[in-house]
Amino acid sequence: MNDRTQGQVLADVARMIREVIAEEWAREASIGMDTSFARDLEIESIELVALAERINAVYGREINLAEWLAAKDLGELVSLRVGQLVEHIAQCSSRPTTE
Repeated sequence: MNDRTQGQVLADVARMIREVIAEEWAREASIGMDTSFARDLEIESIELVALAERINAVYGREINLAEWLAAKDLGELVSLRVGQLVEHIAQCSSRPTTE
C-alpha cells in the first residue's frame, strides 16, 4: 500500500462516511479529526459495518476495523472520534507488509 498523508486518509474516510450515511445532511456536514461518530454523526452499528467494508476495499485487509473496535470498551466506543480511526489507518498502513 502506498503511503498517504493524514489529510488524504481523513478525506477518504470523510467521503466514505458520507456515502455510508447517505443522507442529505451528511453531504454538507463538516467531518474532521474531532468529529464524534456517536454524537455528531449518529452512526449506527450497521453503518460501521458498511464503513469497515469500504475501508478494506480502499486500504486493504491490514486495516481490520472490526478487530480494532472489538478491543474497545463501551465508553471508548461511545466517544470514538473520526481522528482516532484516521490515526489507526495511518498507523496500520505505514507498517511493512509481510506478503
